[in-house]
Amino acid sequence: MVLHEHTHAHDHGDHDHGDHDHAHPTGVKGLLHGLFVPHTHDASDSIDDALEASREGVRALKISLVVLLATTVLQFAVVLISGSVALLADTVHNFSDALTAVPLWVAFILGRRAASRRYTFGYGRAEDLAGLFIIVVVALSAIVAAWQSVERLLNPRPLDNLWWVLAAGVIGFIGNEAVAIYRIRVGQRIGSAALVADGVHARTDGFTSLAVVVGAIGVMAGFPLADPIVGILISAAIVVLLWGTVRSIGRRLMDGVEPELVSRLEHAIEHVAGVREVGEVRLRWVGHRMQGDAIVVVDDQPMSSAENIVTEVREQVRAHMPNVDVMQIRTTTRPAD
Repeated sequence: MVLHEHTHAHDHGDHDHGDHDHAHPTGVKGLLHGLFVPHTHDASDSIDDALEASREGVRALKISLVVLLATTVLQFAVVLISGSVALLADTVHNFSDALTAVPLWVAFILGRRAASRRYTFGYGRAEDLAGLFIIVVVALSAIVAAWQSVERLLNPRPLDNLWWVLAAGVIGFIGNEAVAIYRIRVGQRIGSAALVADGVHARTDGFTSLAVVVGAIGVMAGFPLADPIVGILISAAIVVLLWGTVRSIGRRLMDGVEPELVSRLEHAIEHVAGVREVGEVRLRWVGHRMQGDAIVVVDDQPMSSAENIVTEVREQVRAHMPNVDVMQIRTTTRPAD
């Protein structure tokens, strides 16, 4: 962690930390919020080494890519023998989910490069740009699925091997949910909004696979249009659930952070002996790592004492927020009471 100290000799007005708490939905809405709009950080289990965080992210992408490609191949084989457009929609979405791992993989590797004179903050933003690519791919997969479903709704065709369709839907759910859990957990551990978004993408695929099962059961029950109708519902659900991912990635690109992270930073600083007040605090994500700065008000005292306070602030920030790579600390003095 790199911290810089800059001293001034002027008074600093009172700083209102504000109320950073925010309520989360409860009940069914809260359950859906937790499933499809999970937090992009974990308060207690962050990885403090940037290189190790990047390696863990790449490892998650490699493993999930293999699992999703295997699931996609199995489902596509069933599409060929059944003609199910609902399963085709799910297969296309699964394949797009597998492909999104590639640019995110490249972004993690690119993020390891050292800052240059042109990119003085490093290359961590490549990860958030990969998140935008994920959003575009998911949206396109929804459009393709909807188009195929509408075409089949207007021109119905009989389905074959419905039990295989049902089995493929179950396989799709299991494979995608396993990948979703893995990606989201790793994304939360390393603070990667893009990896969490990719995990939510996989989770969406899992539930659309369950919808394929519902469509197959509907056809078995004598309602042949259940298959294309379910395909259309899958497409609509993808678009609705995509909004949470758009907000998360968009917030990162606008240098937005979760308010509780700001509160945690303030808490870490204000309990250091000699700190009278925490002034302006700023944080931002750069990929899955953080940068920021803060103004700390201390008593008017010798320079050496102020330096000791800054050193202790440095240690507290590292202890409370291990994924902060760069934190500039400026001190301002106020005469002792």
